[in-house]
Amino acid sequence: MNTTAIGAATPFVNTGGGPLLVPLEIGHPSHMAVVDPDTAYWAIVRKDRLADLLTGSNVVQDYRQRMEECATEMDQLRFGLKPSAVYFNPTDRCNLDCSYCYIPRDMRRGGEHMTETRLLESLGLLRDYFSRHMPRGRRPRVIFHGAEPLLNFKAVRAGIHAFKDEFLFGVQTNATLLDDATLDFLTTHQVSIGLSLDGPTAEINNRTRKGWQGPGTVHQSVLHAMERLRGYPGYSVIVTITRENVEMLSSVVELLHAHGVPGCLLNATRCTLPGAREVRVGDEELAGPFIRALERNDELFHQTGHKMVVANFANILLAILAPTARRLMCDISPCGGGRAFFALAANGDLFPCSEFIGLESFCGGNLFREGIDQAMASPAFATVTGRNVDRFNPCGRCAIRHYCGSPCPAEAHEMNGGMDQIGAFCHFYEEQVRYAFRLIADGRANDFLWQDWDAADGMETVIDFSGSITGSSLHMA
Repeated sequence: MNTTAIGAATPFVNTGGGPLLVPLEIGHPSHMAVVDPDTAYWAIVRKDRLADLLTGSNVVQDYRQRMEECATEMDQLRFGLKPSAVYFNPTDRCNLDCSYCYIPRDMRRGGEHMTETRLLESLGLLRDYFSRHMPRGRRPRVIFHGAEPLLNFKAVRAGIHAFKDEFLFGVQTNATLLDDATLDFLTTHQVSIGLSLDGPTAEINNRTRKGWQGPGTVHQSVLHAMERLRGYPGYSVIVTITRENVEMLSSVVELLHAHGVPGCLLNATRCTLPGAREVRVGDEELAGPFIRALERNDELFHQTGHKMVVANFANILLAILAPTARRLMCDISPCGGGRAFFALAANGDLFPCSEFIGLESFCGGNLFREGIDQAMASPAFATVTGRNVDRFNPCGRCAIRHYCGSPCPAEAHEMNGGMDQIGAFCHFYEEQVRYAFRLIADGRANDFLWQDWDAADGMETVIDFSGSITGSSLHMA
């Protein structure tokens, strides 16, 4: 670990050939942040010492010496990744009609299943592709996604059994078909399991998550699955935030804690299709309940000793503390679509991300005809992988653009009219970053992160300052 203390001042002003350090008010009574937007370097600064930092300190001097290293690592994260995962839709169909789904209703109601033969062939082609592009010994991830993958579980089961030693498998499910036999198979094969739940009660959950013929037993199915999965480390729950549940997020957190859920995502609904926009929460309405839910989660952690990581917010924290260690690739530009992962539809069509399934102009080709390499090089994929927040406003002028990434390209294109537009929740991301900096300033950030997140192989502290002006930027080697 490299540590540099503040010593004799070195004259420096925020002009000329040095780094651009932008003061960022974070709502803290005694501290604020200073950010270099280009490299995502930051410092937490006592407000009465801000002038000292900007006009002369070893903080600036040392950062200037390491600035190129920081810029290189950020460039590698943004432009140097290769795919290591695929979101695999083994069926177009779903037995639910959720209000905000990004897959068109006609596909979900009458689409096709991938046959078992085709699914096995697909996994073979994916294995061959990843073996050419990933380090030896590292297994790629296949997440059976949807629509509802368990509608085609016979084929999914055959695929997991046949390729259990070659992929890390996951399943995202609404849990209505997750009977004991299916659950036993998935847990025995150490498949990661994602459940979806949008409310602490059936009444609230059913406002957006409902069957074709009405509410059904969706909520109860998820509760039963959570009880059966208690103690299984490889599962999580996705909560999609809409105007129907936004004021109940703290209650949802309490419910998940009561069932021992190890991790969750509190995701604002993606606004790619019109149905999602109808239940969208405005930025100003979202930040307050979201942060209160995070605080409630932390209270429960200290009361019970059980830590439930809210992964999407933890990713924002990691974007600040350890940019290259972040686990999700939505909050970076270009995003992970077509770079860190891609999506496979039931008919073999390839898309940069599941959000684009149903948008034919973003199909890069077909797995069985053109293949993955051609899809990766296609104009459809390049439209997504070429989206760069540095090149359009207001993002290009934003101090936190590398903590946010202006997600999501699908909703920016469909909702706001193009890849050079912002996503749906600009203010919400800004408030998350401010809150994250407050946690760092107060020494509370570890409460919200995975256990031993900073003990991974290759992790080093590139810059660490202590004293009345403090800053830290951690990077994966």
